Amino acid sequence: MTLVGLDDTDSRDRGMCTTYVATRLAEAIADAGGRVTERRLIRLNPAVEWKTRGNAALCVETDLAPDRTGALAERLIDRFAAVDDPRTSPGVVVAPGGAEAVPDPVAAFARRALRERVDPADALALIEDAGYRHHGWAGGRGRVGALAAVGAAQAFEDWTYEHIAYRELDRCGTVRTVDHDSVVAAAQAAYPDAWDTVDRVEDELVCVPAAPGPILYGIRGDDPETVQRVAAAIESEPVARTATFVTNQGTDAHLRPGTVGTVQDGRAYRVDGVVDEAPETRAGGHVHLTLSEGDDRLPCVAFEPTKRFRDRVRALRVGDRVTVCGEVSEGTLKLEKFAVREAVTTERVVPTCPDCERSMESAGRGQGYRCRDCKTTAPGRVERDLDRQLDPGWYEVPPCARRHVAKPLIRGGFDAPIHPER
Repeated sequence: MTLVGLDDTDSRDRGMCTTYVATRLAEAIADAGGRVTERRLIRLNPAVEWKTRGNAALCVETDLAPDRTGALAERLIDRFAAVDDPRTSPGVVVAPGGAEAVPDPVAAFARRALRERVDPADALALIEDAGYRHHGWAGGRGRVGALAAVGAAQAFEDWTYEHIAYRELDRCGTVRTVDHDSVVAAAQAAYPDAWDTVDRVEDELVCVPAAPGPILYGIRGDDPETVQRVAAAIESEPVARTATFVTNQGTDAHLRPGTVGTVQDGRAYRVDGVVDEAPETRAGGHVHLTLSEGDDRLPCVAFEPTKRFRDRVRALRVGDRVTVCGEVSEGTLKLEKFAVREAVTTERVVPTCPDCERSMESAGRGQGYRCRDCKTTAPGRVERDLDRQLDPGWYEVPPCARRHVAKPLIRGGFDAPIHPER
């Protein structure tokens, strides 16, 4: 058996897609008499600044010999990679043996590549120590992701699936033709086993990308049969080829436990704290608030593209105990989801006169309150029940704003009630 990892063949502006190169590699392996046993699509650290788009790396597992597989992969990267883009820096890593042969240091490296920034020199040293074949183009930074893709099968436990349909290459850069109603109907029939296919509130086909690459649409879900069935029901322009990938998308594998005072830039966390400063909508429609734990403070933000999620954030109040999840950048956590643990249910207000039902006025410092007209008095502020518009439990960004690796609430396994977005 052989594992071949690929990464960084695409471009934000000029198209291409590493999943496409991996799909063509699988076809080339079959033409060479080999058999592909699995295709893995691995999302790496979403906070890495040099990523092209979704920061995906690919691994193809085959029974073809390592030298033949490596030669095929290098030939295809030479043919398809967008190396004329200065941000594109492809890499390939070829490992003998199947997933069970991956050594512990390589599996640990895969976890690091999803949860922190990795020095390419560390990847190269580990590749050399393992004796893996490798090659890089334009600096070969993609060997970081390629090695992580090789180690991923041993690094992660929660897996989902994505079925991708590709268009003809000569159509890349043109508007995709995908029938809206057929996608909505297929998504509705398969939910919740297939998720993030559409955003029903925004009426957006989430499964259809906007980038100028070869992907026509991608269907994500919990099992291969469901995602393939949804794809089969979609009416569209001609489909050139398809592939179904095992993936860590929709798993929250990027999140690590953290505390308000210890988070670091370039990583994603799950953090407990108390709302310390009330949510505030600022320029651009972004909603900011501050979390505290003891003497430490953590700014958090829900950006405008998260749409209606911002209303959930705006409903938080000072004193609410919450759990927040998201990537930290420049000391601020970018909210992906949050849970209300303990909500403030009362507030202290100026008392109301029991006779005329008007608000009382201060009777002077330390003298309580009095009604000017009725002369009634009260010793101080009183508690009043709050009509909270936010129930306890988990809230998430809508499908149109979700990171690839973030786990939709509908997948379950959360430690409080869920309020899923569709």
